[in-house]
Formats: sequence, structure tokens, C-alpha cells
Amino acid sequence: MHTAGRPWGLGAARSTAADAPVARHRRRWHLLLLASLIASSAGRALADFARALDCYHHRRFSEARALFRGVENARPGDPEVDFHLGRLALWFDDADEARHRLERAVAARPADARLRHALGDAFGLLAQRAPLVSKLRWARRCREEYERAIALDPRTVEARWSLLGFLAIAPRLAGGSLERAREQAAEIARLDPLEGRIARGTLALIEGAPAAAFAEYDELLRRDPDHFVALYQIGRCAALSGREVRRGIEALRRCLELSPPAGENRPGHAHVHHRLSELLERDGQAAAAAVSRDAVLRLEPDFRPGKTALRN
Repeated sequence: MHTAGRPWGLGAARSTAADAPVARHRRRWHLLLLASLIASSAGRALADFARALDCYHHRRFSEARALFRGVENARPGDPEVDFHLGRLALWFDDADEARHRLERAVAARPADARLRHALGDAFGLLAQRAPLVSKLRWARRCREEYERAIALDPRTVEARWSLLGFLAIAPRLAGGSLERAREQAAEIARLDPLEGRIARGTLALIEGAPAAAFAEYDELLRRDPDHFVALYQIGRCAALSGREVRRGIEALRRCLELSPPAGENRPGHAHVHHRLSELLERDGQAAAAAVSRDAVLRLEPDFRPGKTALRN
């Protein structure tokens, strides 16, 4: 029943009007909270990405892989995340995951030389694993991606190293050519004299000329007897050729007394212990070789010598 006093609805209208500032304040608060949550989530993703990169660059690859997979939840389809997870899949010999991720990254950034180079590595791993009838197709795709990477960035030493390795080892039918490999070594030397010296030394070992390989580093050691990379490469030459074994052991033991150079593709103490273990075995020092093998895994639990053997 209608009672005397205010007309119908007037009290409700006044109540709504009075509550409007409160409602607006509440909406602003909700928006601020949402923005804060988004910013917090984005901040966590950035922090996790930075941690993953740090692990990657410090060669803690299992840890990096787990972190990047967590980052992927916040950044699905991100080419940088796919690049790093693709590279890590290559490290752990997962050719299918590497191909999937790196093809997706290249589709997003077709002019990125790093991505093209990494995709070439994926095709190379597939060539190694493929049945005989498919090997040639994957090998050619591998070479083509390396060449694309170099065309996009002619100053890329890394892609030139990969192409050099392909040309030096692949059969001629797939595009292998020692002459063209030497051309890449010359280009690497033009861009980075030390890397060029290592490239020439590597080709000398592949061609069965260890004396020429040793000579590349002897010149550096005459100028600097404690040149870490030259000492390491002397040990590597000895391990791969079986020549000057005692000298190689001494060079590597000296490396362990020096600080290794910075750089993703420079040898560290884990590489030194790996080569030292090979030489100690050759020299009949089995117990000492076992100590060095244990040191490799203590320093780098994810160490895989075959992944860096071309230059280290």
C-alpha cells in the first residue's frame, strides 16, 4: 500500500545518486588492482626471462630450459622464447622440438640471421638422425639456412663457423667442399683474427695436417705464453691428432691455472678438463683422467662435448 510522504521511487533514486561516487571509486580501485596484477605478472615474466637468460649464458642448460618453459606460459609464441627453447632442444638432441620452435620463430621474423642460423642447426641435426633416403634433403636445407643467415648478416662469425663445418664434413653431393670451407675460414679471419686462426687450425686437423694446426697457436704463444685460447687449442690439437701428447697435457694444466676468457663460444675449464681427460687416457694415466672427467660434470652438469667439438 502506498503511504504518504515521498513519491514512488524518489528514495531509491536519491540512494543511487548518493552511491555513485562510491561505485566510481570502487570501479577505479578494481581497474587499478587489475592493472597492478597485469604489471606484476608482466614484471614476473620479465624477471623470469632474465633469470632464464642468465642460466643459458652460464651454461646451466637444464635450469634454463625449465625457466624458459615457464616464461612461455606468459609469452606464448614469442620468437625470443622459441629461439632459446629451440637452441636448448638442439643441445639435448630433440630435433623435432627444435625444428618446430625455430620454424615458428623464423616465420615471425624471417629476416633475423640468428634464427636462420639456428634453424640450419635444426635441419643439420635432422640430417644426422634421418634415414638414408632423407639425409640429403635435410642436409641441403641446413646449408641453405646457413647461407641465408650469412646473406642477412655478412658479419656473423657464428653462422660462418657452422657453414665451414658443413662444407668441410658434408659429402660433395650435399654441397660439401673443402675449398669453400677455406673461403669461410678466410672470411672468419677477416672478421675476427683469433677465430680465423682457430678455423684454419680446425681445417688443418680435418685435412690430416696437425703440424700446420699446432703452428697456428705457436705464433700466439711466442707473443703471449699464457694465452688461454692458444694453450687450450694446443691441448685440443694433441687430443685430436695424438701428437705432442705431453705438451698438450702441460698446456691444459696451465689453462686450469688461468681465468678462461668471456664469451659464449670460448672454452672454459670444463672444456679443458674434457680434453685433458682424453690426453691423460692416451698417456696411460687412467686415474687422473677419471678425476678430470668428474671435474667436467661438476663444473657443467649439462656438458656435451660433441656440441662444441668443431671449434673447441
